[in-house]
Amino acid sequence: MNKLHYTLSLLFVFLTVKAQQPIALKLWYKQPAGTTWTNALPVGNGRLGAMVYGNPEQEVIKLNEVTVWSGGPNRNDNPDALAALPTIRQLIFDGKQAEAQKLAETKIQSKKINGMKYQPVGTLRLNFPNHQTYTKYYRDLDIERAIATTAYTVDGVRYTRQVIASAPDQVIVVRLTADKPGKLSFTAFMNSPQQTQRTIEGKDKLVLTGITSDHEGVKGQVRFNAHIRVLPEGGQTSKTDTSVVVIGANAATLYVSIATNVVDYKTLTADPKMLADNYLSQAGKRSFQAILNEHVTAYQRYFNRVRLNLGTTKAAELPTDERIKQFASGNDPQLVSLYFQFGRYLLISASQPGRKGMVGQPATLQGLWNEEMSPPWDSKYTININTEMNYWPAEVTNLPEMHEPLIQMVKDLSQTGQETARVMYGAKGWVAHHNTDLWRITGPVDAIYYSMWPMGGAWLSQHLWEKYQYSGDKTYLKSVYPVIKGAAEFFVDYLVEDPNHHYLVVCPGMSPENAPSTRPNTSIDAGVTMDNQIVFDIFTSTIRAAKTLNIDADFVKVVQAKLAQLPPMQVGKHSQLQEWIDDLDSPDDKHRHISHLYGLYPSAQLSAYRTPALFTAARNTLEQRGDVSTGWSMGWKVNWWARLLDGNRAYKLITNQLSPVGSQQGGGTYTNLFDAHPPFQIDGNFGCTAGIAEMIMQSHDGAIHLIPALPNRWQEGSISGLRARGGFEIIALEWKDGKVAKVVLKSTLGGNCRIRVPNELQAKGFSMTLNGAENSNPFFQVLEIKDPIISSQAQLIMKKPRIGQVYDFITQPGKSYTLTMK
Repeated sequence: MNKLHYTLSLLFVFLTVKAQQPIALKLWYKQPAGTTWTNALPVGNGRLGAMVYGNPEQEVIKLNEVTVWSGGPNRNDNPDALAALPTIRQLIFDGKQAEAQKLAETKIQSKKINGMKYQPVGTLRLNFPNHQTYTKYYRDLDIERAIATTAYTVDGVRYTRQVIASAPDQVIVVRLTADKPGKLSFTAFMNSPQQTQRTIEGKDKLVLTGITSDHEGVKGQVRFNAHIRVLPEGGQTSKTDTSVVVIGANAATLYVSIATNVVDYKTLTADPKMLADNYLSQAGKRSFQAILNEHVTAYQRYFNRVRLNLGTTKAAELPTDERIKQFASGNDPQLVSLYFQFGRYLLISASQPGRKGMVGQPATLQGLWNEEMSPPWDSKYTININTEMNYWPAEVTNLPEMHEPLIQMVKDLSQTGQETARVMYGAKGWVAHHNTDLWRITGPVDAIYYSMWPMGGAWLSQHLWEKYQYSGDKTYLKSVYPVIKGAAEFFVDYLVEDPNHHYLVVCPGMSPENAPSTRPNTSIDAGVTMDNQIVFDIFTSTIRAAKTLNIDADFVKVVQAKLAQLPPMQVGKHSQLQEWIDDLDSPDDKHRHISHLYGLYPSAQLSAYRTPALFTAARNTLEQRGDVSTGWSMGWKVNWWARLLDGNRAYKLITNQLSPVGSQQGGGTYTNLFDAHPPFQIDGNFGCTAGIAEMIMQSHDGAIHLIPALPNRWQEGSISGLRARGGFEIIALEWKDGKVAKVVLKSTLGGNCRIRVPNELQAKGFSMTLNGAENSNPFFQVLEIKDPIISSQAQLIMKKPRIGQVYDFITQPGKSYTLTMK
C-alpha cells in the first residue's frame, strides 16, 4: 500500500467513525437487539409502527397498524344494572360494601366482554448470508430526524440500514446500502402470528393478507393487507413461494404498506388491498432520498418546536444502555433532556391526526407498538389513568395536533356511552368506565373490583377543556361542548345523597384499583375523594365553557346547585389527604394508585398559595406511599412533586424511573428507554416528559410560574417552545444559579400575562406591575373549592411557600415580550 493510499484510508476511517458519533438526541448501542423486543428501536407515523432490531445476519422488523384489533364492533353493557342499583346503593350506605360488591359482580359487571386486543400485523425478516461475523457495529435511533440506523462491517464492506415511518407517504421505508458495489445480497420474507396467507406478486412484491382473531365470543372482523416492494439497484432478483431474493446489488429500498378495512369504530367497509396498493404505488414512484427529506421535514415541524438544554457531561458520550445503568450514581443531565425529547418523539410517532380519509387513533397502553397476540392488559385504553397520562405532554410540550386522536376518541365515546348511561343507570348524558378499545365500548371491563368506576368519560372530557385552555379557540370549544356537557349531564342524574354525610356522591364508585386495609378485597364505595374531584372538575368546566359560549344558562344553574352539594376534601388522622369519605387510610399503604391526588395533578384544586392544609396533606400522602413503584406511577409522582414545588424530590423520582428495569423493587427503564411497569407501558414515558415540563414551567395556579421546581442539579439551563395556558408560549427561557436570567414570552390571544419568578426581572420596552390584584385573564381563573374538613388528630406542619416575584403586564396578540434579570 503506498503512502497516499494509506493516508486516504486513515482519513476515510476517521470520517466514518466521526460521522457515526452519537449526537445529543440519539439513542445508540454497540450491539444488536438480539431477540429482545425491548432492545429494539421504535419508529412510527401515527398509523404504522415498526420495532427495528438491527441484527446483522437477520434483520427483524416487527410491524403494527393502529386498527389491527381482535373482534369487531360490539357492546358490553349489563342491562341488569339499573334494577339492582338502588339495592347496591343502600348496601353501601349501610356499611355493607362487601355485599354490595358481590351483587354488583352479577348485576353490573360485564357478562362476557371485557374489551378486544390490539394485535400485531407480522414481521418483516431480511436474511443476509455470511453476516454472522461482523465488526464495528453501531445502531441508533435519531429522534431529531426520526430515523433508525444500523451499520457494521463484514469482510471489509460497510453495510448500512436506515428505517423510517413516513407520515406524508404513509409507508415504512427500509434503505439498504453497501459501500462497495455488488456486495448486497439478502432474502426478504414476512410471517405473522395472525391467520394469514403469503404470496409473491411479480418478482419483487411480498403480500400478506389476514384477519384478526375472535375474542370473547366476538368474531374477528379486521381484514388487513401488508404489501412490501423490494427494489434493488443492480444485481439480480428472483423469488420463491414466500420470499424475494436479491443477489449482488449495490443498494436496495423496501417500501412497506399496510391497510385494513376499518373506516371507524363502527364501520368496516374499506378495501385494504386497494388502500395498501395505493400507498405503495405512490411511494414507489419516489426515491428514498425524496421520501426521507419530506419525512424529516414533516416530523421536525412538530419536534423542533421545543428545545431543552440541562447541560452535558462526559456521560453523554456513552451508549444509551450504559448511561441508564450509571445514571443514578453519576451526573448525566443530558440523559434527562434525551428522555424528555424521547417522550415527545414517541407521541409524534404514536398519535398523529388522521389524514387522507383516515381516522387517527390514540396511543394505547403500548403506544403504537406490540408484538403479542395477547399483550399485557390487551394493550387497550385504560382510562382510569394510563390513557390520560399518555396525553399530558401534548399541549404543554407544543404537540397539540397529537392530541387530536384522543379528542376524537372522546367524541366517539360520548356517542357509545349514551346507551350505557341509559341502559345501566337510567341517566342522561354519557358514561365510560375504566377501560375501552378500538370499538369504543363503555360498559364495565374486567372484575368488578376494578371496573365499578364510572368516571372515565368525565376525566377524558377534561382533555377537551384543557385543550381550549391552551388555545382559546372558541370554534373548537363550541364543537366539543356537547361532549363536555354530556359528561356533566350523566352526573347530574347519577349523583345521590349520602344519608350518612348528606352530600351528593358518586355511588357506587371506587378509588381506582385500591381498597382500604380494613376491607382489602372490597373496593366499591360511595363518595371517594377522586370521584368527588373529577365531578367537581367536569361541573366546573361545563359551567365555564357554557359561560364562555354564552349558552345553556338554565343548565348552568342546575350544575351549580349540584356542585355546591359535593363533599369537601378531608385531612385524616394520619395528616394525610383522605382517599375515602371515611378516614380509612393506612400510612403503610404503598399502592401504586394514589388517585386522590388527582386534585393536585392533573387538576388544579390544590395549591401551595390557596389551600395550604390540603397541599401539606397531599405531601404527607406522597411521603407515606413512598417513591419507588411501577413505572407509570413514578411518572405521575414526578408531576406531583413538581406541583409540590420540590424539585429535588421530583428529580429523585426521575432517577428511580431512569434505573434499569429489575434493579429496584418497582418499575424502571428498558435499554431502549421504554418505560417498565413492568412490563412495558408507554404511559410512564409520557408522564415523566410532562413532569419535566412541570418542573420548569407551570401555568395552572393563576400565573405562569417559571422554574417552580428546579432541582439543585439543574442550576443552569434553557428551554424554548413550551406552551402555557391562556395562549402563551415560552419562546426562550434561560436560568442561571437557580434564577431566571431571561425569558421571552409570546402571546397568541393577548390579555393580561402574570408570571411568578424566583428573582427580580426588568421589562424590555413595556411596563409591568408588581404583585397585582386578582388576575384579570379568564384563562388564569383559579378553582374555588370548599374548605377542607381536618381531623382533630391531624398534625399538619405547613411550610410557607417561596412567593418570589409576581409581575403583571398587558399583552397584544402575536407580540413577544422580553424580561431579563436585574
